[in-house]
Amino acid sequence: MSQEKKKGFFARLKEGLSKTRNSITEKVDEVLKTFKKVDEELFEELEEVLITADVGVQTSMEIIERLRKATKEQKISDSSDVKELLKQIIRDMLELEDNTLKIEGHPAVIMVIGVNGVGKTTSIAKIAYKLKNEGKKVLLAAADTFRAAAIDQLEIWGDRIGVDVIKHQEGADPAAVVYDAIQAAKSRRMDVVICDTAGRLHTKKNLMEELRKVFKVIDRELPDSSREVLLVLDATTGQNAVNQAKLFNEAAEVTGIVLTKLDGTAKGGIIIAIKSEQNIPVKLIGVGEKMDDLQEFDSKEFVDALFAE
Repeated sequence: MSQEKKKGFFARLKEGLSKTRNSITEKVDEVLKTFKKVDEELFEELEEVLITADVGVQTSMEIIERLRKATKEQKISDSSDVKELLKQIIRDMLELEDNTLKIEGHPAVIMVIGVNGVGKTTSIAKIAYKLKNEGKKVLLAAADTFRAAAIDQLEIWGDRIGVDVIKHQEGADPAAVVYDAIQAAKSRRMDVVICDTAGRLHTKKNLMEELRKVFKVIDRELPDSSREVLLVLDATTGQNAVNQAKLFNEAAEVTGIVLTKLDGTAKGGIIIAIKSEQNIPVKLIGVGEKMDDLQEFDSKEFVDALFAE
């Protein structure tokens, strides 16, 4: 990504995180101003700030525990030095060896899962748009055959961004759609197949069965290709998103999270909760409606934007 583009996205990220920043950073600053010295009361107040910003109880407690330890080790007694430590702890928690999309083999496969209403189809279109701009040849598979609207929606997006969609009728076997998409991708020498799948969490058993069949087809047809299983979550749902991550991860081995609608919520702290509690990397984040508002997640940039003045 060019420096100019990167700078532009950081500005949008900073702007997109303004509600979360108000719910975390401003309150942290308030607490640090109120308490001049580092003591137990300060830690309790900071813990409360994190919990109310949807960082999650367990994760908030862990952050504060690390903060206690670090202030002791570094003999910090002035509350004004605590903020930098807090930033570093959150950054360390989010740091991953690699949170880039794996695109290996011809074609590579990206499975996209998530409940209805989280922005799954739009996210698929944005991922396809992003990969296409990087010079990749992309094909979409409409394997959410449970709803006719899902197939139509994917087709509309495909037309809009100039990417072909492989589809069957409503009610068709999703594994059959994925099989056809893989064959088409092989013959057309495509780089990536992105598969939309049904998001019926309330029938977890059926969902698991369905996904198992799809994975079987992928394993058989593309044994040497990389396979991403991306779970789309809506940041505005806060802790509910963490629960979805847990349930979907039990049904399918999720390799990464796509977190949408970060710009419309004060609950951006759930990024920290998801990483800490589920240990699933957040790979892509959305901070706006535009096609290029879905970008690779960078933990350093996220923390910098979150604590930006």
